[in-house]
Amino acid sequence: MLHVFVLGEWQPIEYGKKKLKYLPYNHQHEYFFLIGPPLLIPMYFQYQIIMTMIVHKNWVDLAWAISYYIRFFVTYIPFYGILGALLFLNFIRFLESHWFVWVTQMNHIVMEIDQEAYRDWFSSQLTATCNVEQSFFNDWFSGHLNFQIEHHLFPTMPRHNLHKIAPLVKSLCAKHGIEYQEKPLLRALLDIIRSLKKSGKLWLDAYLHK
Repeated sequence: MLHVFVLGEWQPIEYGKKKLKYLPYNHQHEYFFLIGPPLLIPMYFQYQIIMTMIVHKNWVDLAWAISYYIRFFVTYIPFYGILGALLFLNFIRFLESHWFVWVTQMNHIVMEIDQEAYRDWFSSQLTATCNVEQSFFNDWFSGHLNFQIEHHLFPTMPRHNLHKIAPLVKSLCAKHGIEYQEKPLLRALLDIIRSLKKSGKLWLDAYLHK
């Protein structure tokens, strides 16, 4: 999280005890709306992707990435000008970033993924993520990533097939007494904010009193 957010229960308490305050984490559920969904893809992802290719000397990948921007600007500058094309590109990234953050983090950021005692791989996947209830809208909106548990267990399976194996995964969980977490879409989205707020409070308490 690059010191931007503290997550779960272990990290905020550790940061609080060590008096680490890169940001006012007790307000992270509020500034999440300013620097989470709006900036992840337009700024951090773009920077990180380019820097990774340079550091690892992936020159072919870098050439393809540069060619994308060349083709984009050659296509759109005649219509919108240089400034207009830049604004258009970042507006697309801005919209994409909102969708990406909400859809991916409703299955992850709310889960307890602290420094766990050893557990088997299957149980770890059921602890690290959760599903969002199936519906036509939820499947479409999330790109079938509402079946995030199945996606973790079978990462190479095409997403539109994940619902077919969900009953098998559920039955396996029931057989071994492993919790299979599934929730409505709105609750899953709100849980992101609740989780950030809870972790922020844990950090503040540890920062002030421990």
